[in-house]
Amino acid sequence: MPLIVTLATALGFALVFGFIASRLRLPALVGYLVAGVLIGPHTPGFVADVPLATQLAEIGVMLLMFGVGLHFSVGDLLAVRKIALPGAVVQMAVATAMGAGLALAWGWPLAGALVFGISLSVASTVVLLRALESRGVLESHNGRIAVGWLVVEDLAMVLVLVLLPALVGLAGSGQGLTVDLWLTLAQTLLAVTTFVALMLLGGRRVLPWLLWQISKTGSRELFTLCVMAVAVSIAYGASVLFGVSVALGAFFAGLVLRESEFAHRAAEESLPFRDAFAVLFFVSVGMLFDPMVLVERPLQVLAVTAIIMLGKSVAAAALVLVLRYPLNTALTVSASLAQIGEFSFILAGLGLALGVLPVEGQSLIVAGALLSIALNPLLFSLVEPARRWILARSALARRLEARDDPLAELPLTTDQKFLARQVVLVGYGAVGRHVAASMSAAGIPFVVVEQNRERVEALRAQGIPAVSGDAGDPAVLVQAHIAEASLLVVAASDSTDARPMIETARTLNPSIPIVVRAPNAEEAQLLAGSGAVGVVHPKEAMADAILRHVNARMQPQPASGLPQVPVHT
Repeated sequence: MPLIVTLATALGFALVFGFIASRLRLPALVGYLVAGVLIGPHTPGFVADVPLATQLAEIGVMLLMFGVGLHFSVGDLLAVRKIALPGAVVQMAVATAMGAGLALAWGWPLAGALVFGISLSVASTVVLLRALESRGVLESHNGRIAVGWLVVEDLAMVLVLVLLPALVGLAGSGQGLTVDLWLTLAQTLLAVTTFVALMLLGGRRVLPWLLWQISKTGSRELFTLCVMAVAVSIAYGASVLFGVSVALGAFFAGLVLRESEFAHRAAEESLPFRDAFAVLFFVSVGMLFDPMVLVERPLQVLAVTAIIMLGKSVAAAALVLVLRYPLNTALTVSASLAQIGEFSFILAGLGLALGVLPVEGQSLIVAGALLSIALNPLLFSLVEPARRWILARSALARRLEARDDPLAELPLTTDQKFLARQVVLVGYGAVGRHVAASMSAAGIPFVVVEQNRERVEALRAQGIPAVSGDAGDPAVLVQAHIAEASLLVVAASDSTDARPMIETARTLNPSIPIVVRAPNAEEAQLLAGSGAVGVVHPKEAMADAILRHVNARMQPQPASGLPQVPVHT
C-alpha cells in the first residue's frame, strides 16, 4: 500500500519533528524538512516512495495557490505590475548571472551553468505563502507585491521549461535562432494568453454559477468536493492543455472564484486540505536532500546558499528602492525571495534529463533549497529590527526614506478644506473605497494615505487628495495634516500593526478620534486599549460600521469631550 504508507510515515514523522521544532522555538517547517530527510533514500532505515510523495506535494502547491487566488483580485495583480514585472525580470537576470558565473568558475559548460543560474533565481511560492500567512501580512500591500512578483517569476519559468529542450537541441546542432524556436515561443505565449483569457472571461461566469448551483443543494460535503474539484481539475487541465504550470492554473482558478459570493466559504472549506498537503511539500523537499553533499562540497553549498539568501535578496531590495518604494517594502520583498523551491527542482530535473546539468548540480540546488527554506522564517523575523537598525545607523537610508517624492506629500494646490477638519483615511482597498465613496457623497472632506503608489496616482488623477507611504511613519501622517484632522480611519486590511500608528497619531493630535478595522476580536480589544475610539471587527459589515462612526464623529460634538464608542466584536 505505497500511498497509505507514504501518507502515514510522512505525516507521522512531520508531526513528531514539527512538534519538537516548535518546542525548540524553531519554525515547524524545519521539523517537516528533517522528517523528509529521515524517510528519504539518502539516510539509513525506512525509505518512503519519493515519486509518490512528490505528486502529493504537487497537490499542496495547487491548493495553496488556489487559496492565494481566493484572496487576490485581478485589480490587486494589476496594481503591483509596475514593480512586480520589472522587478522580477531584472532580479531573475541578476541571480541567473550570479549562479551561472559561479558554475562557470567551477568549470561547468555554459548550458549547464545557465540552467543552474536560472534554478537559483526563482523563489518558492509555497514557502512565501506560508511565511506571509503566518505573519498575517498576505493581504497587505507588501504581501501583494511579493505574491505578484512570484506570479511573474512563475510565468517566466513556464516559458523557460517549454523553450529549454528546443534551445538545447539548437546548441547541440550548432545552429542559431531558427524559425522553429520563434514558432515554439509564439505558441507558448499564445497558449498562456488563451488560458488566462478563458479564465478571466469565461471562468468568471461559469465557476461562480457552479458554486451557486452546488450550494443550493444544502450539502456541505458537495460544496467542499466542488471546491477541491475546481482547484485540482483546472490546475491539471491548464498543465495538459495549455502547458501552464499547475501552480498558475490553480492560482487563476482561485482568482476567478474570488468574484463569487462564496469565495470566503470556499477558502475556509479548503484550508485543512491546504495545510495538510503543504506539510507534504516540505517533507518531499527533505526527501530529495543528500546530507553527504554537506561533507563532500561544503564550500560550494555555502556559495549557493549565499547567492540565494544574500545575492538575489540584495538585488531585489536595491530594485525596490530604485523604484521609490519604502525600506520596509524592500526588506519584505528581499526576505520573500531568499529561498528556492518547486520550480528549481523541476528545472534541475529537466536539465539532468537533457544532459546539460551535472549530477552534482541537482544536489547543490536541493541543498541550497533546504538551507534557505529552513532559514527563511528567521529572515522574515528580522525585517522590522533590520529596518530600525539601518535607519538608526545609515544617513543614506534616512535620506532615501526622506527623499523628494511627489507622491509622498500633498500638492501645493490642494484645497484648504482637505487640510483642516478633514478625515484621514488609511487604506484604499475594498473597504476603504466604499468608505471614501460614501464620504464623497456626503460632502465630507478626506485625505487618503495608501502604500500602493499606483492607487495614489489614480486617486490624484480623479482629484482626490492622497499621500503615498506607511501611515506608521510620522512624516506620512504629517503630510496628511493629521494635526488638524477631525478623524483618523484605518481601513487597511493589515491593521495588526495599527498600535504604533495610533500612538503616532495621538502624539501629533492628542484629541483625534480613531476608528480602526481589526483582523479579529482579540486584536480589537488590544486596539481599543491603545486609544482607538472605535474598533470595527471584520465579521460585521465593515464599511457600513466604519461609516456609522464617521458620520457620528463628523457631526458637531459637545465641548465636554469625546464620546465613547463601543467596540464591535
